[in-house]
Amino acid sequence: MDLIESYKEELQLIRKPWTRIYVAAFVIFLLLLPWVAPEHITYIITIIFIYTIGVQGQNLLIGYTGQISFGQAGFLAIGAFTFGHLSQLGVPWPIGILVAGLMAGLFGILVGFPSLRLKGPYLAIATMGFGIAVYQVFVNSELLSGGRMGLIISKLSPPFGLEDVTFNYYFNFLIALIFTLLSYNIVSSYMGRAFIAIRDNDIAAEVIGVNLTRYKLLSFAISSFYTGVQGALYGLYLGYLEPNMFTFMEAITLFVAVIIGGLASVEGSIMGAAFVILVPQIFSDYREMVPVVFGTAILLILIFEPMGLNGRWFKMRLYFRNWPFR
Repeated sequence: MDLIESYKEELQLIRKPWTRIYVAAFVIFLLLLPWVAPEHITYIITIIFIYTIGVQGQNLLIGYTGQISFGQAGFLAIGAFTFGHLSQLGVPWPIGILVAGLMAGLFGILVGFPSLRLKGPYLAIATMGFGIAVYQVFVNSELLSGGRMGLIISKLSPPFGLEDVTFNYYFNFLIALIFTLLSYNIVSSYMGRAFIAIRDNDIAAEVIGVNLTRYKLLSFAISSFYTGVQGALYGLYLGYLEPNMFTFMEAITLFVAVIIGGLASVEGSIMGAAFVILVPQIFSDYREMVPVVFGTAILLILIFEPMGLNGRWFKMRLYFRNWPFR
């Protein structure tokens, strides 16, 4: 492996020429995909783009900061219904998405306060209680959830004569790309290094000057902001919201995506999002098998490849980079 000669080089998003080539090829492939792929494939990949945002937020919290949360379904619901109500009031969609993320981030800060005292399974149980409480509030409040009819959200009108599916594909691809670049910048900044220090040893991190209160709450806020934006985009894409879309299983789905894709990895978040969306599609005729596949996959990952799909991808690249001198 090549040595990194400067801090500036370390901060570069793509350092190797060959990496730039295949990343560019992959982006071009995604840009051309809607014009050659069937409509249902375009629809599924659009859902993957939306989930990629939430999984990255969850990974910033679990993978980089070491704070386990099972309350993401609550932040999803808060972001989605905040956007839904703003949309019905005629608020422009960019402002609606931003406010939805900020609202979820605000609740993330409130939920993050227990992280100052709780760790491990105790924090997981506390956040799980929040997610379930939010679900019950929306289920039992017609004012918030729209009752049995739910909330109807007006979809965006495609410009330039594009079809609805194609426009939504590019729209969500652009937003997912922006959040992916944002994630890379966060993890390579002082903030990201503070997150990692807290994950590895919070006492040592505090000794060297990391403010635990600030960065733990900041981690919860950023993660919840990502998840709130995901909820807003999900509602905008489907054009409909109702509480049963945000059960505890949604929190499990995001958690599975982080573990399968790879902890502390932006690329792994993308792979994990693809996994949790594609598996239900593959087993569409055997829906009861989906939890079995998720559980089995987690066991296999934890036993044979703790770094997830991204870890396996890295080892494959390293193998071929050193071939035939392996």
